[in-house]
Amino acid sequence: MKRQRDDLKTMPSVDDHNSRASLANQQTKPRRWCVEKKPLEPQRIRKIAGSFAFIEHRFLRQGFWDSLGHHELLLYLFLVIVADRNGLSYYAYDKICSLLQITVDEYILARDLLIEKDLIAFNGSLFQVLSLPQKPRPSCPAALKTTQDMQTHDPATINQLIAQIFGKKT
Repeated sequence: MKRQRDDLKTMPSVDDHNSRASLANQQTKPRRWCVEKKPLEPQRIRKIAGSFAFIEHRFLRQGFWDSLGHHELLLYLFLVIVADRNGLSYYAYDKICSLLQITVDEYILARDLLIEKDLIAFNGSLFQVLSLPQKPRPSCPAALKTTQDMQTHDPATINQLIAQIFGKKT
């Protein structure tokens, strides 16, 4: 209550025309929280020294991040980090797999999906991180190869498992 009275004391006079307009604007606009951003560690502010990685903000805001699986995201961010100003890098698959701690099969799948989603180009030895397309492209579903894949993604297998659990014939 006391705070409301203090707020009223600081309100502009309604006799003043400009104050009325200001008051009306204040009442119709939603209040926004203002966060003052100050570096937490001023002595450790990042500086561009030599090369640097660049990712557009819309990568996160327009759904590209959400459109990538774990290994795709890992490979994409790695390629962004190691690329030059034109997005080019030439790391070999064995070095990439070693650094990212993924298998060759996981690497190949992630690489091919990034190519399919038009995020990278690859000519067999040279990668290029491409400018982002207009919108994220969904990927085609991967082939179901293992029993685990069948149990978690194949509708017929899932139906059969549910029927077995409940003792029904399919």
